[in-house]
Amino acid sequence: MAFSITFNTLLENAGIQLSDVLLLRHSDPSSSKGRTPFDLWRHRKDDFEVYQSRQRIKFRKSFARPYWASFVVTPRQETLFVGLYTAKFCRPINEDVKSLHSDVVDIAGTHDEYQTALSDQLSEYSSKLVIDWGGGKKSWRQRADNKKPKQITELRICYEEERFPGFIDFRMALSQLAGIPNSWAQPLRSTHGIYVLTCPKTKELYVGKASGGEGFLGRWESYITSGHGGNVALKGRPASDYQVAILEVAGSAASESDLSKMENRWKHKLQSREIGLNRN
Repeated sequence: MAFSITFNTLLENAGIQLSDVLLLRHSDPSSSKGRTPFDLWRHRKDDFEVYQSRQRIKFRKSFARPYWASFVVTPRQETLFVGLYTAKFCRPINEDVKSLHSDVVDIAGTHDEYQTALSDQLSEYSSKLVIDWGGGKKSWRQRADNKKPKQITELRICYEEERFPGFIDFRMALSQLAGIPNSWAQPLRSTHGIYVLTCPKTKELYVGKASGGEGFLGRWESYITSGHGGNVALKGRPASDYQVAILEVAGSAASESDLSKMENRWKHKLQSREIGLNRN
């Protein structure tokens, strides 16, 4: 449902000067181990607020505004409003600090720390309001008074998790698995079958089978933990955020032998031994 009002309209109706507001669109699609800003907000809000409170020193002028309107990018690539924060410069961070959403270490002297607090203003729209950020997705911080106003595209009664797409339509980067809803994790843990990993860097693929007690998700988690899941061809390769997809679901009565036959059939179909990463 489209709306004819903009996010700036809500700010002005609340008596907030547009020049006092910085709009933040937290995305960071390259973050590792599934700890995207959206995941932090959904599951560890305290960590999300700490993550948001640390900003690069080189952007200090941009962040010198008393209000931050915070948005996160959802798995559906929506720009979802999660709250209006008051913000005040606190101090430069003069020690190395590990990032809360990746394995990166922020080097001492590169970031500032801000004192932020979630405001009651506009709280009725938190997790319900979706906006059109516009084409400049790389411009993740913008002044409310210095850009084309953000159109409101949807206002929901409450936040709803995205529905599980089904096994055949499921595909996701390994880094995103840690943040999937429980309604997705349960069927993926209880189901066995054949999957394919594809490398975004080399365009190579690997066909494998999920036959253990934790189903597809348990098998994929072993790649996240070790980087190779015990597969010979993946050992020693540079780290890569493989995409995983399901090729075939096995019936509940399928034996290990049945799964091996299914796996071999897909290896032949996709020639994953000849031009892929399978070695057996």
